[in-house]
Amino acid sequence: MSTVDTVRELIEPLMSADGLEVVEVEHGRGLLRITLDREGGIDLGAITDATERISDVLDLHDPIPGGRYTLEVSSPGVERPLRKPEHFERFVGTTINVKTHPHVAGERRIEGELTEADADGITVADRRLAYADIERARTVFEWGPTPKPGKGSSPKKAASR
Repeated sequence: MSTVDTVRELIEPLMSADGLEVVEVEHGRGLLRITLDREGGIDLGAITDATERISDVLDLHDPIPGGRYTLEVSSPGVERPLRKPEHFERFVGTTINVKTHPHVAGERRIEGELTEADADGITVADRRLAYADIERARTVFEWGPTPKPGKGSSPKKAASR
């Protein structure tokens, strides 16, 4: 079993009991990065508590070869990676960005509304993809509309009135 799999196996039950989802575990170059989330988002307090609990479990079981690493626990951010079918199912109706594997016919980069996600794959921007076709995918954060010039009040304009 790989280091990533071992760490995931150690921490998932612990995080799940706290209502947290382990989105991603990455290990390399002396860094162990764990990304957590929960329904409605995750705050700094939850990240801090989770970091302490994860650190204790890792100290107890020592799953990292060589023993020296930096632990980084964070949220997925506003543009969250989508890895599992459950992730895609949760974000149906939102805009996502997908990069397919090189062997997949058609454009490799697709951005659009995720209209369907089931056990076999997804439909995004009217294109059906199997999960095995997806190299990586993430949600897309969409900013609100840009204010039109002259609409809205800047401090300078307000002071000159």
